[in-house]
Amino acid sequence: MKAAVLFEAKQPLEIREVQVDKPGAHEVLIRTVACGVCRSDLHFVDGAYPTPLPGIPGHEAAGIVEAVGSEVRTVKPGDAVVTCLSAFCGHCEFCVTGRMSLCIANDVKRPRGSTPRLSMDGQPVHQMLNLSAYAEMMLVHEHACVAIDPDMPLDRAALLGCAVTTGAGAVFNTTDVTPGETVCVVGCGGIGLAAVNAARIAGAGKIIALDPVPEKRALAEKLGATHSYDATAENVVAEVVELTRGGVHHAIEAVGREASAKTAVNVLRRGGTATILGMMPLASGVALSALDLLSGKKLQGGLMGSNRFPVDIPRLVDFYLRGLLDLDTIIAERLPLSRINEAFDELRKGDAARSVITFD
Repeated sequence: MKAAVLFEAKQPLEIREVQVDKPGAHEVLIRTVACGVCRSDLHFVDGAYPTPLPGIPGHEAAGIVEAVGSEVRTVKPGDAVVTCLSAFCGHCEFCVTGRMSLCIANDVKRPRGSTPRLSMDGQPVHQMLNLSAYAEMMLVHEHACVAIDPDMPLDRAALLGCAVTTGAGAVFNTTDVTPGETVCVVGCGGIGLAAVNAARIAGAGKIIALDPVPEKRALAEKLGATHSYDATAENVVAEVVELTRGGVHHAIEAVGREASAKTAVNVLRRGGTATILGMMPLASGVALSALDLLSGKKLQGGLMGSNRFPVDIPRLVDFYLRGLLDLDTIIAERLPLSRINEAFDELRKGDAARSVITFD
């Protein structure tokens, strides 16, 4: 199969022929139909986060099941599926207490010394984030995918695997927005736009979008933002606080920068909660001041939208099919695998929402 392989950080991916093994007992072989181009992959490609190489990035995908292992019962050949990087074992402390997105058990990987799932010229190719979706086929653990309604267009469904699960999940799961509460989303890329859309579905009152790019602010307003501001404007925090008469109930950071995380904290009202979704540089940090603490403000992370993806993703599909979740607006362009490096170049510019790699 053809795949986009990362051999060295800060270097372009190369399209190579890669061998994929047959499914093990609890594994699923999937023909990839579409995969979103996510900034999380860019962190590995650009060397901001370490990862074993050579490897195949890509983690926001949808496809069709080609084959399953002998013990797989959740999906079958021919099923349309969405994959999710937060593969879960099902029996660790995190899983049995309902925090499946925090599971890091090795049960979802092949045991050390086993034949690798992916290889090239007889040498292993590392599977990144349990998926490696910039490839014509994916071989994953059965707990890394979920069957969806076959009426769902798979190029849109791919976004559910990360951007929407993270952004919408932050609203539905991590923050538990109450109807009428105010929400501020800092950063209007794929994750931020999904959070805006989810806030509208959740019945939030004022929904404020902050982004330096006018076109992204316009997309946010189309998806449900009641107000939008330039995130880099000198008085933006004061404007948000004045608009909301003291600050917002919930601020969701979807960029991955210290400055945007600080903005999320500063726009909160007393007792408000800031949820940080972006992958900040590893040496970064964000904090609450003594006055913030005395004001009852709260700061939390939101890994992958605190998802229970076998339940969440089919519900998100239903939202789309019923016209509640707008995924069409989030997609800026569709590109073939051969143009993956161009897609990353566009992502580095930060002007567009979401590019999707499609496989014909």
